Amino acid sequence: MPSKSPAQVLLEKADKKANSSSGWFSSSTTKFEEAGDLYQQAANSFKLEKLFREAGDAFAREAECRENCKETNEAANAWWNAAKAYKRGYPDLAIQALGQTITHLTKSGRFRQAADREKEIGQIYLQEHNDLRKACESYVRAGDWYAQEDAASTANACYKDAADLHADLEEYPQAIARYEIVADHSLSSALTKYSVKEYWLRAGLCALAMNDPVIAKRNLQKYSNQDATFPSTREAKFLAALLQAYEGGDVEAFTGAVFDFDQVTKLDNWKTNILLKIKKLVQDGEIGLA
Repeated sequence: MPSKSPAQVLLEKADKKANSSSGWFSSSTTKFEEAGDLYQQAANSFKLEKLFREAGDAFAREAECRENCKETNEAANAWWNAAKAYKRGYPDLAIQALGQTITHLTKSGRFRQAADREKEIGQIYLQEHNDLRKACESYVRAGDWYAQEDAASTANACYKDAADLHADLEEYPQAIARYEIVADHSLSSALTKYSVKEYWLRAGLCALAMNDPVIAKRNLQKYSNQDATFPSTREAKFLAALLQAYEGGDVEAFTGAVFDFDQVTKLDNWKTNILLKIKKLVQDGEIGLA
């Protein structure tokens, strides 16, 4: 018979402790505290053996013991440790464990940490499940929590990620609204003002992809009014050139403008994808027929 691993031995001790009846002189709190410690040791031992599912399960059992002792902070931490173990191949369990962590954190008013964990959930939905909608919801929720904790730049990063996802889902009005919120926040600080042109460029591309030249023109004017330096930026000139080619149904001019911009500022995947959608509208001659 194969001998039990150290982790297995610790797990059995923890189970035994958790299921034991409290004696005359010891309280159930003591019992669960001791069981929690043993589950934690077992979990770390499973991690050493690279058995991440078992490690996650042991941390989850530890979390339940902490909850029985009303140790909210320790429970939140144990659930987070469970999530980190589950992330190694068990994304659904990781999301559940992070949800439990967030419940404890929000109850004790630790919204900054809750936002960190919610952002992790968004990343798992995006990377493991390619579920853009759920990822978007998580980024928005995290952004709201960061904002209320005065972590403006972190909130903005989450809102920007959410805006990108809205655009990927072809929810252009929501994407534009989010980019504009982020741009407004960024305008208020000398440190972040330089990034405003990027957000307005993305919002402008969304207006074109929405097949609404009127909104695209109006927004370009609005952004120029908000910041007098915007019209002289490469981003604003690029948008103006695209808008002109788009309204004239001129595919060649459109392609030329994209090529010129890409020569100086490499287009990322997001911009490339949305520009291909806009180009198709120009090619099909469907301008403004939304």
